[in-house]
Amino acid sequence: MSQNYREMEDILMQELRLYHHPVAVTWLFTDDDVANFKSGTTHVTPVKPITFCQWEIAARMQGLTVVAGREDLACANARASFGWKDIDATDVRHLDRYCVDPAQAERFLRSKPRLPMNSLRGIAVGPLGKATVAPHVIHFYCDNMQSYHLAVDYMAATDTHPLRPLVSMSSAACGGAAFCWMEKTFNLSPCCSGSYNAGKTERGEVNAFIPGEHLELTVNRLLQRIDKFGSSALTRPGDPFPGADICKNCPLIAFKQADNCPETCGCRNTC
Repeated sequence: MSQNYREMEDILMQELRLYHHPVAVTWLFTDDDVANFKSGTTHVTPVKPITFCQWEIAARMQGLTVVAGREDLACANARASFGWKDIDATDVRHLDRYCVDPAQAERFLRSKPRLPMNSLRGIAVGPLGKATVAPHVIHFYCDNMQSYHLAVDYMAATDTHPLRPLVSMSSAACGGAAFCWMEKTFNLSPCCSGSYNAGKTERGEVNAFIPGEHLELTVNRLLQRIDKFGSSALTRPGDPFPGADICKNCPLIAFKQADNCPETCGCRNTC
C-alpha cells in the first residue's frame, strides 16, 4: 500500500484529528540542493532572522514552505543543533540558569544532538502535504494522546520496543529533529522554554518526530488498524475520535440508538 505525501497528510490530519500540519523538515546539504529545492517548490523566506520554531509556524499553521539558511536563523541553540556554530562562552552563560554551575552547562551543551559542523547549506520546512522531495524528518506538534497513537503505530510498524526518546535543554524542536534524523528513530519531547515562548505552543503541545524513511510504514500501520478495528482510536476501538477520554469498559458513559431514529442517519449503537 503506497500513498503520496498529500494523501499521508490527509490521513494523519483526519484520523488523529491533528490541529497542525505535520512539518516536513528537509536538510539541504549543498548549494545545488538549495537551488534545486527553490526552483521546484513554491516557498517563502524570512524577512529577518528569527528562530527555527518560528520558521515552523509558517509550515504548521499557514501551510507555507520556508527555505532558509544560517543567516536567517536568530537562535543560537538551533544554530548549534544544525552545525552552524560551535558552543561558546555565551551559550554556556545562557544555559547556566538551568544548571548547577557553568561546567555542567557546558557539558550539557556539548552532549546535545548536533549535526556535523557546516554540513548544511540550508533547511526547508513545510507542510507534509506539499512536500516535493523526500523529507528527512516529519515533525508533529500534537497533544499527548496524538503523540501516543503515533508512537504506538511507529513501534508496531518498525518492530521497535521500547522507544528511547531524547529530551535536552533549550533545543526541543531543533535538537529533537537532529536527533531523530541522526539516530533514525522516533523522538518525543516536551516543548522547551524557547519553543514555548517563540513557537506559539500555548496549547501545551508536545513534539513528536518520525524519520522520513519510516513515515509510510507508520501510516500503513495506522491504516491496518483502521481496517481491522473500524477506526484509528486505540483507547476505544471503533470510536471515530482517537482521543476520547473515556474508559473503554465504562458502563456509565454509553449511548444507544433511539427507537425512532431514521435508518439513514448513520448513528450506531456504541454501548
